[in-house]
Amino acid sequence: MESDFEKLDGVTDVVSGFTGGSAPNPTYNGNHKGHFEAVKITYDGDMLSYNDILDHFWVNIDPFDDRGQFCDKGPSYLSAIFVANDKERAIAEKTKADVVAQFPNKKVVTPILDASTFYPIKGDEIGHQDFYKKSPVRYKFYRWNCGRDQRLEEIWGEKALGKNKS
Repeated sequence: MESDFEKLDGVTDVVSGFTGGSAPNPTYNGNHKGHFEAVKITYDGDMLSYNDILDHFWVNIDPFDDRGQFCDKGPSYLSAIFVANDKERAIAEKTKADVVAQFPNKKVVTPILDASTFYPIKGDEIGHQDFYKKSPVRYKFYRWNCGRDQRLEEIWGEKALGKNKS
C-alpha cells in the first residue's frame, strides 16, 4: 500500500507500521498479534479529500479476501479502514456501501474500525519502510509473483493501478 499511496498526487507522507492490537510496541519479528500491518497517510487537504484517499484505497485492495491480501495471508494482513472520528466513519461507510453495491454477489470483508495507537516501524525493522524504493527489483518481483496487479485489474478493471487517472 505504501508504494500505491506515495504515487498519489497530494499525499505528503506514508509511514508503514502496526495498529489495531493491544500489544505495545509491535514488531515484525516479535509480538504483533492482534495488530494489522498498516500505513498512516498524510495528505494535502487542498489537493485531496478523505473520500479521495478511500477511493484510492479500495482499488488497491481485494475487499473480498478474508484471509489477507494477495500472497500475504494471516490476521495481520487483513484489509481494514481505521477512522479517527464520526465524519471519517460516515465517509468510510459510504465508500464501503458503494463497493458493496458495485459487487452485489460478493461479500466485502473490509471492516471499518476505530483508530487506535499507530506504531511506526522503527529500529532494525526500518528496512520495511520504503522497501519498494530500497529494493525495487525485489519489490517488483514480489508484487508480480503475488499476482497483485493482475488481481486488482480483475476486480477493478480500468480503475485499478491508476489507469483511471489521466
